Amino acid sequence: MKKGINIWSFSDQLSIAECAHIAKDAGFAGIELSLNAEGELGLDVTDSQLSAIRETVTSEGLEISGLATGLYWEYAMTSDDPATRQQAIDICRKQLEVAAALEVDTILVIPGGVGVDFIPDYAVIAYDVAYERSLEAISTLSKEAQAVGVQIGIENVWNKFLLSPLEMKTFLEEIHSDYVGSYFDVGNVVYSGYPEHWIAILGQYIKKVHFKDYRREVGGLAGFVDLLAGDVNYPAVVAALRKIGYTNYVTAEMIPAYKYHSNQIIYNTSYSMDAILA
Repeated sequence: MKKGINIWSFSDQLSIAECAHIAKDAGFAGIELSLNAEGELGLDVTDSQLSAIRETVTSEGLEISGLATGLYWEYAMTSDDPATRQQAIDICRKQLEVAAALEVDTILVIPGGVGVDFIPDYAVIAYDVAYERSLEAISTLSKEAQAVGVQIGIENVWNKFLLSPLEMKTFLEEIHSDYVGSYFDVGNVVYSGYPEHWIAILGQYIKKVHFKDYRREVGGLAGFVDLLAGDVNYPAVVAALRKIGYTNYVTAEMIPAYKYHSNQIIYNTSYSMDAILA
């Protein structure tokens, strides 16, 4: 398994070049970038800018290990508004296009949601309606993913949707595409289950993995803590990943919560990952 770090782990005041330099210095092999509404890697990014971004990262001796986006929290494939659903689909198409230009093998996709507690005005969608809308959208996008040679990784998030590994597996089986699988986030399931169970059940459907840690007794978003400070049984997680033959990136997605010396979380995370993977 290869060790990566998500760009959301860094201060948002840093450029991609600065993040890549720190990631390399901290001992990571790859960095996962994010497609944003605007900015250095925004929706209006040009081919020449993408080429420059790729050169910036690879010149540090890093790979671009994935491409995420936070835009699906605003634009959901499950929305009651057809225009919003179409915007979400268009964002995914742009993600696929950008990933292909950056030579990234997998994008991280949130497939909509039923409800989101930490977004107060997030509309609640009937579960069966959300399922059908998401299934239809991802099934259509799977063909476009295959056309550009980039995989779609469905992330398990706090969206009250695809709540168990059995349901996630059924969803992926219904799509039935080699280009759609799971972007499995270890920390996101700890409040309600055990990540090693998800890994065993999803098996070869897992395209990419996020490492986080979570402390159940704290609860809520505040429960996310530094690696090895929470309740994730990382020996069991690593054993489960090895059992299914997973050799791709495990990418840490941390919250840059250090008030001072914010870059230190990158180094601490790297050291913890070395221990986890040893």
